[in-house]
Amino acid sequence: MIEKIVIANRGEIALRILRACRELGIRTVAVHSTVDRDLKHVLLADETVCIGPPQASDSYLNMPALISAAEVTDAVAIHPGYGFLSENADFAERVEQSGFIFIGPRPDTIRLMGNKVSAIKTMQEAGISCVPGSNGPIGENDRETLQLARQIGYPIIIKAASGGGGRGMRVVNSEAALLNTIDLTRVEANAAFGNTIVYMEKYLEHPRHIEIQVLADSHGKVIHLGERDCSTQRLNQKVIEEVPAPGITSQQRDYIGKICLDACRRIDYRGAGTFEFLYQDDRFYFIEMNTRIQVEHPITELVTGIDIVKEQLLIATGEHLRYDQKDIRIIGHAIECRLNAENPDASFAPSPGIITQYHAPGGPGIRVDSHIYNGYRVPPNYDSMIGKLISYGEDRESAIARMRNALAELVIEGIKTNAPLHQRILNDARFILGGTDIHYLEKQLLGNH
Repeated sequence: MIEKIVIANRGEIALRILRACRELGIRTVAVHSTVDRDLKHVLLADETVCIGPPQASDSYLNMPALISAAEVTDAVAIHPGYGFLSENADFAERVEQSGFIFIGPRPDTIRLMGNKVSAIKTMQEAGISCVPGSNGPIGENDRETLQLARQIGYPIIIKAASGGGGRGMRVVNSEAALLNTIDLTRVEANAAFGNTIVYMEKYLEHPRHIEIQVLADSHGKVIHLGERDCSTQRLNQKVIEEVPAPGITSQQRDYIGKICLDACRRIDYRGAGTFEFLYQDDRFYFIEMNTRIQVEHPITELVTGIDIVKEQLLIATGEHLRYDQKDIRIIGHAIECRLNAENPDASFAPSPGIITQYHAPGGPGIRVDSHIYNGYRVPPNYDSMIGKLISYGEDRESAIARMRNALAELVIEGIKTNAPLHQRILNDARFILGGTDIHYLEKQLLGNH
């Protein structure tokens, strides 16, 4: 068993990792920026190391500082959580070259699947359907680019090869806007990811976002834990997730799950990961793979009874997976609402500040994953998510009812949050019916066209 790990992250996921470590008897090192010294997991960790100023580039993205933290504390492993350096192959490589265990996939796997172009090519070679598109980087020949777009058919979407988190994507509705949009996306991609490679895909009109959670050990064994529906999105950022996905049959789950298992074996995958698909007209189209723990992992944990973070830690020690595919059963229904410190009006502007009053909801089937507390100051330097509100019920109707109760009980004062938006969604007839597509929230509920 790993004796001590560095938690190379912050916020609720850092606290989640710390709790899993405590259950397994693993000592923890919390790294933090100067503005994060009062984070809950920092206060609870066995050891702490300040790694730099508030700017993420000087702290949570500072590879030498993170590796040094492991060295000075005699840790043996580093858990990257999600975001920051979690899908950075260079970081994973430097961690392993420095003699530490990287709690995640192998660096070459992260590199292969982290680039959307190479990931799509790999999946196509495995016989997995992908959205019709350029099947590679967009070249410099404008005439060929325009011709390719006509063949694919408008609208199309331009995507950054190294994109993620909803960034590096632009929709093009006409040929007149194509070349300029490609140039803009390249500039944005270079600024955000340090990579100007972009590609194009057909823009599907009414797809749902369905993803498959997988776990694989280092001995070739791999299982999937069913699907999640992440279609309730704003600006390509997930807002609400649920499992199982409404309307997806057990036969469809078995079909797409087997495809993902075959793909894992093909790329020799290790650890936790998620295959993401667009689902339209009864067809699954692969879009990307996330080689890390997902924000929405708790809902899968509730319906399967499997602690995904603990499994990550055990896999990293070289242990065999403790489950076979036949052991995996999806029981009940779970919903997750992402709580963000942001204005619930049309601007959705970030709302940092001091939380003057906080009351977490409770009751049957309610789980709250959050690092906030009374008096906690939400800094303006990082992502606005301050927690996740999760409900579980014997069926979708029960999970929705419990989530409504939880949102009504939730008290967060001193800052603005998006809780009113969640209440609006949970009471909307279209969401209650189930099966809404990725454009539902922005176009139908918020009226953004």
